This record gives sequence, C-alpha cells and structure tokens, in this order.
Amino acid sequence: MRTFTDLMELTDLVETRMSTTELFVRWSRGPEADGGQRSRDGLTGGALPGLSANSLGVEPWWGNRPLRLWVARRLHDYRHLRERRAEGTRPWVLEGVEVGRGPDNEPLVRCRRPVGWISDEVLAECEDLVVAHAASPWGPLDREG
Repeated sequence: MRTFTDLMELTDLVETRMSTTELFVRWSRGPEADGGQRSRDGLTGGALPGLSANSLGVEPWWGNRPLRLWVARRLHDYRHLRERRAEGTRPWVLEGVEVGRGPDNEPLVRCRRPVGWISDEVLAECEDLVVAHAASPWGPLDREG
C-alpha cells in the first residue's frame, strides 16, 4: 500500500475521485488488522456492521473553499484517535461504501480497497494549515478540558 507524504498528493486523489468513488479515512493499525471489516462499540463492545471511518467527500456547504483545507480539516479533527486507540494506530485511506452509522453518528464502512497510509508529514501539514485558517482556537474533536 502506498504512503501519502504530501497533503497535495492526498488532495489530488480526493479531487480525481470525487464523482466516482467514496473515499474515507480510518484510524487503525491498518487493513490487515481490520480484516474482520467490523468495528466495535467502545461502550458496549457490540459488533458494528462496518468499520468506523470518516468521509473525505466534500459537503455542498463547503462551497468554493480550498479542497486542500477540507482534507486537512478532516484529518486534523480526528488526530486524537492515534493516542486513544491501540499502539500502532495511524490514518489510512480506503475506498468503501457506507453501510450504516455508528454510536457517534460516524459512517460505518465496508472497505472495497485500501488506498494508502497517511504519513506524519501530512498530519503536520494539516495542523499548520488548519491553525493558519482558524477563526478561533481549534483542536481535535476530543475536546477535554
């Protein structure tokens, strides 16, 4: 599986696949570790019908804002998952189809094809870009404190 080492690489992928393929970001130890194609509810332990992931698809309300900023925001908001999940957790892109919604209203996805890992360099670019564009202090969705 390839590794995205530049945010523009990932943005180009999203742009070229926007109308043909659903792309998602998953934070885990990777496709092999996720072989069962199912996540579990963290509260109850119940099996979910797909993998928890976040869409890279652009919402209509985003308008003509930069696609690069959209992709950066999608990665930035969930970076806390690296620390919250098992050792070796990192983000990766997959082609998939949404099969439901999880307990936090996140998409549950059936992976059709893993696409690539997202490097730490890309995550650093995302943080810099989001911070530079933030109208007020902003952090990951894990908003403790």
